Parts: sequence; C-alpha cells; structure tokens
Amino acid sequence: MRPSRSIAARLTLMFAVAALIVFFIIGSALYCVIKRELLRHERDGLVTTFNDIQYMMERIGTPERWQRVRSKMDSLTPTDGKVRFWVFSDDPVYSYGKDLVDLHDFDYDQGNIGRVSIRGKEFPMHTLTKIVPAFQDRPTVRLTIGVDTEPYFETLNSFVLAMITVSLAGTLMVVFLGYWIARAGLRPLQHMSLTAQTLSPKTLSDRLEISALPNELSDLATAFNGALDRMQNAYTQLEAFNADVAHELRTPLANLIGETQVALSRERSAPEFQTVLQSNLEELDRLRSIINDMLFLARSDQGEAATGLEQTRIADEVRKTLEFFEFVLDEKAVSAGVAGDTEAGAPIETALFRRALTNLLQNAIQHSPEGAHIQVRITQHEDAIAIAVSNPGARIDESHLPRLFDRFYRIDAARHDHHELHGHGLGLAIVKAVAGMHGGSTFASSGEGVTTIGFTVRRIPVIKMPAA
Repeated sequence: MRPSRSIAARLTLMFAVAALIVFFIIGSALYCVIKRELLRHERDGLVTTFNDIQYMMERIGTPERWQRVRSKMDSLTPTDGKVRFWVFSDDPVYSYGKDLVDLHDFDYDQGNIGRVSIRGKEFPMHTLTKIVPAFQDRPTVRLTIGVDTEPYFETLNSFVLAMITVSLAGTLMVVFLGYWIARAGLRPLQHMSLTAQTLSPKTLSDRLEISALPNELSDLATAFNGALDRMQNAYTQLEAFNADVAHELRTPLANLIGETQVALSRERSAPEFQTVLQSNLEELDRLRSIINDMLFLARSDQGEAATGLEQTRIADEVRKTLEFFEFVLDEKAVSAGVAGDTEAGAPIETALFRRALTNLLQNAIQHSPEGAHIQVRITQHEDAIAIAVSNPGARIDESHLPRLFDRFYRIDAARHDHHELHGHGLGLAIVKAVAGMHGGSTFASSGEGVTTIGFTVRRIPVIKMPAA
C-alpha cells in the first residue's frame, strides 16, 4: 500500500498513535494502582475479621466452648456467601466450613492473600490463612477466611471498559483536532506553494516575506528566496547571453551575406572571387571559433573535469607559451617574463592550461602600451598554485572586476573591438572554466597603473561529479 503523501494526514496519524500510546500508558498505570488499592482494601477487611475470629479461637480449648466460635463465624457469614470461613483440623469436631468437598485449586500462603475456587462459582475467592496452635483439648487448626472476588473483578473490568472507551474517544478527538492543527500549521507552506506557482519571467523579483513566517519555516523561506535570487540572476544572464550571441553571430553572418551579394552583383574575375572567398573564410573561421568556445563552456557547465592530468612544473609551461608569443611580443614592442615560485608544480592538463594562459597573455598584450613589460607570476600556496598575468594599462573600475570572467562581458557598452578578447568576449570565461576544471578559481585586480588577472589550480587532483 502506497503511503500517503499528505503531510497533514501523516501528522494526524502520528498524533493518533501518540495519543493511543499515552492513553495506554496512563491506563496501565491507573489499572495497576486501582488493582493494588482494591487488594489492599480487601486484605484490610480480611485481616480485621480474621483477627477477631483468631482471638476467640486461641482462648477456646473445649468442644463445648467451640460452639461459640462456630456461632460467631455463622453470624459473620452472609446469606449470599460473599464471605466464608473454613477451619481445617484432624478432629472433625473442630472442622468448619461450607462446601468443603467443592473446594479445588486451593492456593494459600500463610499470612498472605491466597486464592480458592469453588465449583459452580464464576470467580475465585481471595483467602487469608493462618495456623492457630493447640490449646487445652483443641488440636492445632488452620483457619481460612475467604471473600468473593466478583466485586473486585467487576470493578477492574468496568475500569478497563471505561479506559478503552475514553481512549478511543480521546483518540478520535486528537485525530480531528490534530488534522485541523496540522492544516493550520501548514498554511505558510501553502502560501509558499502559491507564490511559486505565480512565478514567471515577469515576476522573478517577488520574494517571500520571512518576518511573517514561523521560525521553523524561516530557513526554508530564506533558501527559497535564495533560489529565486539565483534564478533571477541566471535568467538575467541568459537574456544578456542570448543578446550577445545574437550580436556576435550577426556581424560575421552579415559580412558573409554582404560580401557574397556584392560579389554576385556583377561578373567577377577569378582573383576577385578568390578575394571574396578568402574574406568569407576568415568570417567562417571566426564563427567556428565562437561555436567551439561556446561548446567548451557548455561542457564545463555540465561538470566536466580535466582529464589526463600530469604533474608538471608550471614555469616550464609558462615559458613554452611565452615562446609561442615571441613574434606578437616583438611586433608590439612588448616584453614578457616569468617570476615567483618557478619550481612549483601541480597536476594539470597541459592543453587546457596553455589555452587559459594564452587567453590571459592575449588580453595583456592587447591592453599594454608599447614598450611595456608583462609579468607572469607563479605563487605557491598550501593547496593551490596561482598564475597571475600583470600588465601596465588603464585602471579598471572595481565594479567591473567581479564580472570580467562573465561570458561576452565588456567594460564598455559600445562593444569596441579593442575591449574584446579573441574578438568575441569569451576568452576570460574560458579561463574561469579551465580553472574550475582544475579545482581552482579566478581573480582580478587593478590599480596604480597595473592590471592583474589570473587563476589558480589545485596541487592535488580534483574529481568533479557530473551536474544533475
């Protein structure tokens, strides 16, 4: 059977079970107390009557005077037989008691409450038995007094029936009240559900009022509002991303279409067509670069980690990358070098590492004035290694620094090419992705005429789980 998914129903069931347990414990405790008190009351009555008869028997030692004891016991025995006396003796003269032949299951403990059953009687009798020593002509006898237990058991049965009735009625009341209380307590959750149902791209700014919620739900509401914040930020970034993608793809496509239309507007010579095709090839190459970078970032978003990690000395990879840029550095009259912990090493995927470092160097060269010096500093920390690329240039306002690694983010709104990396604004986003694939992070600072942008890689391999 499938369990109910209703929280109110489950809470009500738990209330009912708890109520039954409480009623059972209380009822059991009261039952034990009442049973003990009834037994004590019966024993007190038995002892009082027993002491009177025992006092007489201890002072009578002849058959003639024994008749006084018999008369006393006859007078104390009611006609309904609720109280009875038995005297057991080897001498029949001193024996006494009705239904002696009908007694069975005689269980007596001298001085304590015993039990005896009488044929034809539904309930046994509680008994008190003592030995009366011999006196004069009377031999030793055993005196037993019994009291009918029917009132005792009827009282206990009535109490049990009353407790069962009260417990069932109380449990039903707890069920109804518990369900009402549960529904009332879950109203804030229903309000949260209604708020979630009204969410749309136009109402993502709506938030739950935490001050109006109980303490038990404030953490949930805070987490819910946090999820809305992240959703709103993601939606805003997605809108900007879509606009930037459209812009980046529109320009090369427009160039392709325009140049092709111009080429087809009249007859062209083979060299002219070659020129057009060469220009189109450049635009197509730019499109391919954008698409490849976007696919790489998409794989990174899915939690793809760096593979083929090799323990590598970071300075060696930096020097190899700088050698690749020798021509570009000479062309712009810019120098570059490596500094810091040149012996530091970490497990990296060299192809990805060089890609990230290449993007940082391209960015630094692009924004450095002629004759500047670019420094790649390696800093070894306890669990990570930082690679920072610094270049002289215009100061970047602090408001832009946290967003430098966003996709298609540009400091200027005019989309000038000299602020673009690779011409399409994905270079630093790729640096961030590579750092994440190596268990690291990115950082940026700008001041006193120097801008520093870099990333870190962990010194131990990091395995990422795929995104859900």
